[in-house]
Amino acid sequence: MGRAILTAILTVWALIASIPMGAVQAEDQEELSVVTSYPPSFFEPFRKAFEADNPGIRTTIIQRNTASASRFILEKRGTSADIFWASSPDSFELLKQKHELSKIAARPTGAPEKVFGYPVNDPEGYYLGFALSGYGIVYNASYLAQNKLPVPKNWQDLLNPVYSGHIGITSPSRSGTTHLIIEALLQTYGWEKGWAMLSQMGGNLSTVTARSFGVAAGVAQRRFGIGITIDFLAKAPDFAGGDNIDNIFVLPPDSVYVPASIAILSRARNKKAAERFVDFLLSPKGQALLLDPAIGRIPLAAHLPTAAGADGETEGLFKSKAFDPRLSAERYGLINLIFDDYIVRRRATLARLWKRLAQLEALDNQPDRASTLARARRLLGTPPLSAREAETLDRSLKAALPRGMARSPRQMQMARDLRNTIEHNLAMVENLLLTASPPRDDIGLNRYPR
Repeated sequence: MGRAILTAILTVWALIASIPMGAVQAEDQEELSVVTSYPPSFFEPFRKAFEADNPGIRTTIIQRNTASASRFILEKRGTSADIFWASSPDSFELLKQKHELSKIAARPTGAPEKVFGYPVNDPEGYYLGFALSGYGIVYNASYLAQNKLPVPKNWQDLLNPVYSGHIGITSPSRSGTTHLIIEALLQTYGWEKGWAMLSQMGGNLSTVTARSFGVAAGVAQRRFGIGITIDFLAKAPDFAGGDNIDNIFVLPPDSVYVPASIAILSRARNKKAAERFVDFLLSPKGQALLLDPAIGRIPLAAHLPTAAGADGETEGLFKSKAFDPRLSAERYGLINLIFDDYIVRRRATLARLWKRLAQLEALDNQPDRASTLARARRLLGTPPLSAREAETLDRSLKAALPRGMARSPRQMQMARDLRNTIEHNLAMVENLLLTASPPRDDIGLNRYPR
């Protein structure tokens, strides 16, 4: 019996000795799970450099768009996730309100407390900024030249009827990037004026893409000439698709600049490795990686020549009025609901009505017709809820609704009410434009078609 046991032990030792040392080390590695909205061209340089400096940590990346990443964290609680890494501050605020983030200590980078009037780090200490993101306009130079279109220089330019059918965007319900731009416009210009701008911009849309990276891809493929997007998606090789050599990204004078951030999740299983990843990201080495052309971000570290400095104040959407991420998170669902019903689903109707309005306004109008057209313009840009109604609406009706969760009877009734108001307003505009149309149409149409 003793000889048999000894033989068995020797056999086990031989098997262990035959296992490559690398496999044993791999089993000893710590696992770090990072949920991010960034493409591989962005996160791979960081992952490789971090693992080279920390060979005992293996990093797994869960890549989703921002809205999907937020839902993943909220809904897949049984799935391992240690870090949330993204560009949209209201997504961090949403997760903070849902108690999904842990407190995190600030790292010394030499960056000011605020850049462009916006806090670099969460004042309550739940997420940290690591770079600046620029939100702006991507256009295809060849497309604009072929269609004899001017280069858009700011957000207001996108309201020009000359761009009718030439602009692409994605829905804020599918993209945290787009949601931030929509929210910034509403906070900067006010609820009524902001929605009027969005309605008019909606009248110029060629399409609403299914994903945020579809905007730059559509511009690169010349399906439309202009897109609303973020700097790193404008020419990212992972997402752009087609030949994007003609894609040019511009930051308008009234651009949106906000810190891209990182947070440790409250359910993190490996907080020690998560802290080390944050340390690396905000270290001189990690900050220098942001200057890689494939990444193309503005670092926060003060020692870098292109870093965001304390004098980073400029004209922009966040200059005249500080952006309130709490307000954005509180009404996240409401903004998405209105945008989808008012802009996305009515895109063709908005395009037709805004185009017809511009045609009629170009005529030599008498006072009565001018008054009718002015009324049509106001009504066409009127949101289905007033600023007061939106402010006093119950929070449970404004919050983001997790995908797959059934709406409550109150939420369903609110959605119906919004839809009915939108349909009523657009029908009124239709009638006003019919009233203002000449008996024999000076524009070449007998009567305005319904």
